[in-house]
Amino acid sequence: MPDQTFPSLAGQALIAMPTIGDSRFQRTVIYLCMHDANGAMGLVVNKPDPKRSIADIMRELDLLPGEETEQPDTLSAPLLLGGPVEKSRGFLLHAPSGVTREGTVKVADGVELSTTLDTLREIGSGQGPERFLLAVGFASWTAGQLDTEILNNVWLNAEMSADELFTTPAPLLYAASLSGLGVDLHQLSPTAGRG
Repeated sequence: MPDQTFPSLAGQALIAMPTIGDSRFQRTVIYLCMHDANGAMGLVVNKPDPKRSIADIMRELDLLPGEETEQPDTLSAPLLLGGPVEKSRGFLLHAPSGVTREGTVKVADGVELSTTLDTLREIGSGQGPERFLLAVGFASWTAGQLDTEILNNVWLNAEMSADELFTTPAPLLYAASLSGLGVDLHQLSPTAGRG
């Protein structure tokens, strides 16, 4: 493992390079929620589930009021496939709710991560944050693994504001994230090399 260590990249995007070599992460954007000496954890934020919406999950968990109640458009948004680890576990990225509770941590300015049903329940009743993403599963790295992958050109990392995270449609995030770095998606080479 290289001697170089990175400062925490929590709150940034990881953009998969064409050379990633793992079909589960081809053309993915991962929002890093934690990155320290013990490892890293993040959520894929650009891979929607083609079959289920946030409202579907909330109905399964009995977190929505009666069917006759008109639901906010945000609940019709697709559920995100957050990564290959614990694919049945839910993670909610959301704007700060103003409530301090166990199971919720600040990731970056304007972004919190919740792993309990409380905030999702509030969203279902119309009382929670208006900006949020719901994902099932996550991606993780052991100590130093992500740093090594970045040094080996497996990932690009980039700043990602709360606005970009919550307002860019998931299918557009990969190209938009690259564009934010000044990289044209069509000019990325599938082979790596150091000149």
